[in-house]
Amino acid sequence: MNVLIVYYSLYGHVAAMAQAVAEGVGQVPDMTATLRRVPETLSDDVIEKMHATEPQKTLTQVPVCTLAELEEADGIMFGTPTRYGNMCGQMRQFLDATGQIWVRGGLVGKPAGVFCSTATQHGGQETTILTFMCTLLHHGMVLVGLPYAYAGLTRMDEVSGGSPYGASTLAGSDGSRRPTENELEGARYHGRHLAEITKKMRR
Repeated sequence: MNVLIVYYSLYGHVAAMAQAVAEGVGQVPDMTATLRRVPETLSDDVIEKMHATEPQKTLTQVPVCTLAELEEADGIMFGTPTRYGNMCGQMRQFLDATGQIWVRGGLVGKPAGVFCSTATQHGGQETTILTFMCTLLHHGMVLVGLPYAYAGLTRMDEVSGGSPYGASTLAGSDGSRRPTENELEGARYHGRHLAEITKKMRR
């Protein structure tokens, strides 16, 4: 069985979390993870002005997700940076193209989770995940969060992303902060948790 990890990453923070999610999925016997990105909507000159040209050279090596892959997957994890408390425009545009899948109920009953990245500690991590889940609920998907069984959610000795709604990381206002081990471990736990539920539900 396969968990599809669909994400958008401009500077690499969400991509790092996606890799950790994939590692968590791989810890579950008989489960595999497939990494896919959503199409870019920014022009090359805008990406250059945003100083994202170098990270994009690596990030764009991941294949673009097709709509067919969404229906073929046994479970799906979505990853997005935050834009004003919501998912990024690239992810929104990708999901807005799933109307025909919605018509035929192609994602109904499929386990799904969301992880994200914000620039600041209070930059909308929870609202991004919660508003993202509205789309998944319209598709009839079964939501899988990051339970408090992951003890890293209750740590008070460091600034850290993560909530019961899903794994998350802080990028810093200039993008220089990378995901911490606690945040990456939260992503692994989230991936493993979704894979375990997927395995039980799709037998």
